[in-house]
Amino acid sequence: SDTVLIADLLCQCFWAAGVPRTVLQFVPCSGATVGRQLARHDAVDAVILTGGTATALEMLRQKPTMNLLAETGGKNATIVTALSDRDLAIKNVLHSAFSHSGQKCSATSLLILEEEVYRDGKFRDTLCDAVESLRVGSAWELSTRINPLIRPPSGDLERALTKLEQGESWAVAPQLHVDGNPCLVSPGVKWGVQPGSVTHCTEFFGPLLGVMPAKNLHEAIDLVNATGYGLTSGLESLDDREHQVWQEGVRAGNLYINRPTTGAIVLRQPFGGMGKSAFGPGIKAGGPNYVAALMKFEDSERAGSSPTPAKRVHASEPPPLASPQKGEGDKDVDRIDRAVDSYRHWMAEEFSRPHDDFRLVGEDNFRRYLPVERVRIRVHDDDTAFDVFARAAAARSAGCRAVVSVPPGSRVSPKLEAASFGETGLHGAIDFVVESDEELADAMRCGAAGRVRYAHSGRVPELIRRASAESLAFVADAPVLAHGRIELLWYLREQSLSHIYHRYGNLGRRATEERAPVG
Repeated sequence: SDTVLIADLLCQCFWAAGVPRTVLQFVPCSGATVGRQLARHDAVDAVILTGGTATALEMLRQKPTMNLLAETGGKNATIVTALSDRDLAIKNVLHSAFSHSGQKCSATSLLILEEEVYRDGKFRDTLCDAVESLRVGSAWELSTRINPLIRPPSGDLERALTKLEQGESWAVAPQLHVDGNPCLVSPGVKWGVQPGSVTHCTEFFGPLLGVMPAKNLHEAIDLVNATGYGLTSGLESLDDREHQVWQEGVRAGNLYINRPTTGAIVLRQPFGGMGKSAFGPGIKAGGPNYVAALMKFEDSERAGSSPTPAKRVHASEPPPLASPQKGEGDKDVDRIDRAVDSYRHWMAEEFSRPHDDFRLVGEDNFRRYLPVERVRIRVHDDDTAFDVFARAAAARSAGCRAVVSVPPGSRVSPKLEAASFGETGLHGAIDFVVESDEELADAMRCGAAGRVRYAHSGRVPELIRRASAESLAFVADAPVLAHGRIELLWYLREQSLSHIYHRYGNLGRRATEERAPVG
């Protein structure tokens, strides 16, 4: 309801461009009444949400079977190390925290400083002076940097703007009701934020920045990950070694080095998070894979056949899988062979290496894929040998830790254990567990299951749907495909990395690189 006029204008543009009104329908309504009915209706195949984490949880609570693709909140942090350009860091943090009055899900609301920087009085004075210099006023004034909030502060934001927690002090105290406007708030900076505090772990949709100390980069990364969110994250450092440590340790969907954490551009920095910042498969908006979650695929007769032999094999890729032994009644062997070839091909061509499709001068923009840490491959009596073996092979190709989860008394497991896995090398790489639906649901709720992969949506019990809604453990239930370009998406997470590597226009040792032509 806050953006209803903008939504109307957007629809007018689509209709004027020729999109039929029967295809795109605009229904301004209350989310708590008509909106709830629409989202829960059985005729709705998918619901796309950009909103709060609590909203997404409530929608899934109301209908656990909802196919929800949600980009939710973020408690985003920028780390500044002792090896940073401190003036440039302040410039980037100012933009990240206070542009749009902090009302962006990608805005930096935590500033984590390595101890040397935290104790640097000049850094603190310069930061505070820069924040206090931001002009607060009407959005119609061109000199305004902090414009009115979309609504007066309330709830968590109001409390955070008016109260300090233990150990905190105001480096810059915010002012509410500037010029008598209840929506106009000057920016605030809290100093000495403590680990585990409300300021540390709560998203504030407004112009408030919390500052925390960290002994070193590793501790700073732990503080970032402790929030449970994972939308955007920033690092200010001129050291390539710190870049690598940070990239490998921080959990967020969009990573930014020596630049602001806001302003992602379609295709250049596909957008979407991890943890409490994303619901669903986590396929990024603005990227080449986004529509896959809105499509239904089926294998063709030669599904999985690679268009060309794989030219690259990632250094960490496991050795080729052997085919399952052909047993009595087993008609899936050829299809499994094609699937394994396709998975290896697409890991080499797309998923095991970073992609920078723009190669801008002075800026890297990588799209890369990370394996889902844990995948539960849930067996059902209606599964074929292909359904089970292909999922295990896909998980292994993607680099996941995979567990084949078998219900007690399953008719499928003995044949698969002996015929499909015995000679493949998967023993040791794939774990097996016998567990009931109730035990699987408990594992999901305590975070031990990771992502759960079923072979068909009709084989997912309601109990598992409810556990998924409660735990945020995504259940992938699309039919199993032999084509690696699609099937492997369920075992991977997308991540965008944007790095401004020039410094005030100086390209340094990278000046001789071939990049995209300017203009």
